Amino acid sequence: MNSYELVPAFADSVADSQHVFRVLLKSLSEPGLSHCVDRTDSLAELCQAGYGMALTLLDSSTPVWLSPALSSSKIQQNLSFHTGCQIVDEPEQALFAFLCEEEIGYIKRLNVGTDRDPEFSCTAIVQKNDLDTGAQQMWSGPGILEQRLVNLDIDAEFWSIRAQKTAFPRGIEVFFVAKDRVLGLPRTTLVQVAQGSGE
Repeated sequence: MNSYELVPAFADSVADSQHVFRVLLKSLSEPGLSHCVDRTDSLAELCQAGYGMALTLLDSSTPVWLSPALSSSKIQQNLSFHTGCQIVDEPEQALFAFLCEEEIGYIKRLNVGTDRDPEFSCTAIVQKNDLDTGAQQMWSGPGILEQRLVNLDIDAEFWSIRAQKTAFPRGIEVFFVAKDRVLGLPRTTLVQVAQGSGE
């Protein structure tokens, strides 16, 4: 690898990865609220939060799939170098999948686990431009007191695919990232969109 292709990882790999991991747990325990992940710069097309998540979650035992928009040689080489992860060719093979919102259709190909082993499902990291504009949804479920109103601009296709792929305990966890922010959507969260359709 040429040195100019390397992008710095965490300044303190242990402390920073622990911090980001706690933020990710908090984002899943408080669905619909965004949190800051700013321990790194961005990596090529991958935003700050997405890169920080990759450095935290990926290692040699985690197959990861990168969508066409996020599969540049610079991203692949840096993730391989810093984490040792195995980059796979097909979404179905991945435990983690990184994609842009314009590629949301790939969600339908991700592994949802089994009734016996739901923990083998894939976690999706969906990169967006922002996390606080768009049609209003009403979220409810664990971690939410009664209901939470969320403005998340995401194509209706996503909600349809998610409904088809969620049959508890099977399903996928989704993190939406934009710049240095992350917002968690666990499989247990129920979502109703403004126009009356939903899950």
